[in-house]
Amino acid sequence: MHPILFEVREWPLYAYGVLLAVAYLAGLQMAVVRARRLGVDSNRVLDLGIYLIIAALVGAKLMLLLVDFRYFASQPGEVLSLVRAGGIFYGGLIAAIGTALVLVPRYGLPMWTTADVIAPGIAFGHVIGRVGCLLAGCCYGRPTSVPWAVTFTDPVAAANVGTPLDVPLHPTQLYEAGVELLILGVLLTTERRGRPFPGRTFWLYVLLYGVSRFVVEFYRGDERGMLYGLSTSQVVSLVAVPIAAVTWRRLRGQAHIAPTPSIA
Repeated sequence: MHPILFEVREWPLYAYGVLLAVAYLAGLQMAVVRARRLGVDSNRVLDLGIYLIIAALVGAKLMLLLVDFRYFASQPGEVLSLVRAGGIFYGGLIAAIGTALVLVPRYGLPMWTTADVIAPGIAFGHVIGRVGCLLAGCCYGRPTSVPWAVTFTDPVAAANVGTPLDVPLHPTQLYEAGVELLILGVLLTTERRGRPFPGRTFWLYVLLYGVSRFVVEFYRGDERGMLYGLSTSQVVSLVAVPIAAVTWRRLRGQAHIAPTPSIA
């Protein structure tokens, strides 16, 4: 764990902020490269991607504000802490999808093919982002005695995000990074197999991520919104997974009835 990379004239450069920036840029670059390879206008994808990043940043923080509304309502001054907080991933994803639904038609891009172009970049960026979580000490796991447990010791992490110190914890950051890396591999190796159809890669990502996030959440130990014993992200996963499965099946059926150009 290394929450502060170094300081410049007593101004700390936080590892999470750096890794988050790298994650967004890496995901965007991957989307641009894929756009060129799959015959989609890469310049428009680049422009679109910038707006999606802004929407994701705002959405992630807004969802964190909603989930912890009582806390922020009782301590209004802490709202400013959202500027340096990463937020909740699902909030960013939902905001980005909503923004895409508005902007993709305006850019004249094919909706589901564009989503397929971008989806692996989301997974790739998330891998990097979770490494940033590990360095910062946030999104930590429950106490455990497993051999691969991680123990945080930096007081900066405890002060910033409440990380328990000197306690072996599940490395949930690495669990999710590993799962995202696996999902990325599945997306890239399967999109050309069988009979591809627009939307297949994107909705497969939503489906796989929803299932994996639901499971990983059981090992999380940090404070987050709960509803009927489930975390906010688990509740969202319970909604996202069936939507992804139904939409994937519907798009597949439509493609079989009226064949569309392959993205491969």
